[in-house]
Amino acid sequence: MHEELNQFTRNDVWFLAPKSDEMNIIGSKWFFRNKLDEVGVITRNKARLVVKGYNQEEGIDYGETFAPVARLEVVRLLLAFACMSGFKLFQMDVKSVFLNGIINEEDYVEQPPGFEDHQHPNHVYKLKKALYGLKQPPRKWYERLINFLLSNGYEKGMIDKTFFIKKSNSEIILVQIYVDDIIFCATKDSLCEEFVAAMQGEFEMSMMGELSFFLGLQVKQSNDGVFLCQSKYYKEILKKFEMESCKEASTPMPSSCYMDVVVAGKEVDQTKYRGLIGSLLYLTASRPDIMFFVCLCARFQANPKESHIKAAKRILKYLKGTTNVGLWYHSHSPIHLIGYSDSDFAGCKLDRKSTSDTCHLLGSSLISWHSKKQASVALSTAEAEYIAAGSCCNLFWLHSRNPEVSGDWM
Repeated sequence: MHEELNQFTRNDVWFLAPKSDEMNIIGSKWFFRNKLDEVGVITRNKARLVVKGYNQEEGIDYGETFAPVARLEVVRLLLAFACMSGFKLFQMDVKSVFLNGIINEEDYVEQPPGFEDHQHPNHVYKLKKALYGLKQPPRKWYERLINFLLSNGYEKGMIDKTFFIKKSNSEIILVQIYVDDIIFCATKDSLCEEFVAAMQGEFEMSMMGELSFFLGLQVKQSNDGVFLCQSKYYKEILKKFEMESCKEASTPMPSSCYMDVVVAGKEVDQTKYRGLIGSLLYLTASRPDIMFFVCLCARFQANPKESHIKAAKRILKYLKGTTNVGLWYHSHSPIHLIGYSDSDFAGCKLDRKSTSDTCHLLGSSLISWHSKKQASVALSTAEAEYIAAGSCCNLFWLHSRNPEVSGDWM
């Protein structure tokens, strides 16, 4: 807790001001968590002071709040591109990232519980920079970061606004931002060192070395390629839903299984079912083999029955036996973007709609995939295929993001 407040002092976050009746005072509270590494070992006990942003009034305490965030497809694309180009990826982390965002509105926060100023107990803190819990911190941080990078010669991506590139003669450095996590690679080590020095000179940063754990994804880099998996997340889910001692299954769902709306079936906890589906959906970040089955189970979140949660737990049984399965990006592969699409016809027996399935590969590296029920009823197999092909072409932004990459779309 003292370390957190010392961060506020170093970053000049706030100052005490007399309290008045006209002020909209925002409350605050302490939030505690244990930070774990990729194998689940506690590495740090962390305290965070969070303000109660739900008390803010739009137009008075905050204005625009939108800030762009990198998509997982973009992260996988960068991993594959760096692997094929022979780049080594590194990672940095911003300490107390939102404390770096400068706010223009007049926001007042009550003194932290347990750390009140005894000389001025009725004073409040006026914020100069953003705090966790406010509405505007992500945007304020993004604005400051982008201005810093642009002033240092970096160019912002045309499609993905969290991707930056800097060219120096024939050398380049690529930088991908995800809020406070930054991954980067370059053709020369000196460019990486220059980037690290510039960032640490402007912000409080911690250099984490080679990329190994990012957004819940475990990344193993080698000379032959990159392996991407979520084995740590598998174990957390199995423990959360009490499936650690369950039997293993060879497939995510039986081929004869047909999911339907069950009216008279036994009801289950809706919150638990939705939590299970949400956890499985994040697992699809590295497991395309369960994508169709998870999306199928997700269609019954409104009124789940016992048969639905049984089918979802069957996916967990399959995952238990395949915890080491993931994506392999081979380093010796041509940089060539290819897309594939397919569909069934009237696959959903409830409304006779078809399901579109697509995937995209950079060389031999799978970087994007999706499975989604079509919005309209297709009247023929050809129409269902055309709709699926249209969904596949929706990701042309992957191609435009990398002008030097040529691609065939099939």
